[in-house]
Amino acid sequence: MDVCLIGGTGLISTGIARQAVDAGHDVTAFHRGETDADLPAAVSHVHGDRDDDADLRRVAGEVDPDVVVDMVCFDPGQAERAVQVFAGIEQYVFCSTVDVYHRPLDRNPATEDAPREPAVSEYGEHKAECEDIFMDAHGDAFATTVVRPWSTYGEGGPVIHTMGWGTYYLDRIRKGKPVIVHGDGATLWGPCHRDDVAGAFVGAVGSETAYGEAYHVTSEEVISWNQYHEYVAAALDAPEPDLVSIPTEQLVAAAPDRTDPLVDHFQFSTVFDNSKAKRDLDFEYTIPFREGVERTIDAMAESDIDDWDSENDDEIIDAWREATEEFVEGVGSSHRRQ
Repeated sequence: MDVCLIGGTGLISTGIARQAVDAGHDVTAFHRGETDADLPAAVSHVHGDRDDDADLRRVAGEVDPDVVVDMVCFDPGQAERAVQVFAGIEQYVFCSTVDVYHRPLDRNPATEDAPREPAVSEYGEHKAECEDIFMDAHGDAFATTVVRPWSTYGEGGPVIHTMGWGTYYLDRIRKGKPVIVHGDGATLWGPCHRDDVAGAFVGAVGSETAYGEAYHVTSEEVISWNQYHEYVAAALDAPEPDLVSIPTEQLVAAAPDRTDPLVDHFQFSTVFDNSKAKRDLDFEYTIPFREGVERTIDAMAESDIDDWDSENDDEIIDAWREATEEFVEGVGSSHRRQ
């Protein structure tokens, strides 16, 4: 099929482009042309701004796609313009997110009908509104398929941690420096390698079974955050990580400018049911996190990894350890006096 990939240079997009070409599709990537990406020579490129109506209409006319895979639609206005411009194609595949769901989840594992309100974040709220716009267009403008990835990682992307995306974390791990973990490190997380996520998108292309449906495409290997850090350390051939557990509430109060992902996502245990995507999209979880994170780190140049002390983690850790010692000594001395 003729596939127009809106935003073909991102982490998941590059995987989709490669696998779609391998599947025999004619692929055109529509992007700004500002980011280098290792894409197959068979991929055509159209440069432009998806927020410019003229550019969007130009790519629709030049490519005349059967299917659009939209990886960079983040607000309802973009969704509404896309419906107008691409009305008449066969299928529109929208990359949404599991962030559309309220947190904490109503139950684990969550299915695709889990409650979406109140929104966990503005990002999640906007993605949910985009889903609704595309689903409202289903059957009139085109057939709609919605794909909801979770935590996606891979070569060319970062390795996340409690304090966000800073690469200094990797230097801390390999040098045996203490690492901040939210709560007791027992909440659940499940990264999924971008090649596995991309396979589900390609499986959706032209699949009539997927028309009008939404799908989770997430990890099948749910681990605790403590295990997560242990796997990263193993990938770096580093010592057993020195994990410093700090309650989420106190951590957010101490570093409000660095903990947005923690507030919205990391603090909650989240598990998603992928059975629908496995049934309809041939989704397979083939890359264990231990292997995938090693590949991700190996793909980084040394210059990509910041020094271990480039953020104020030590200041936070020292303050927490001192406060904890004072608490233990204070309570202990009180009991001894009794």
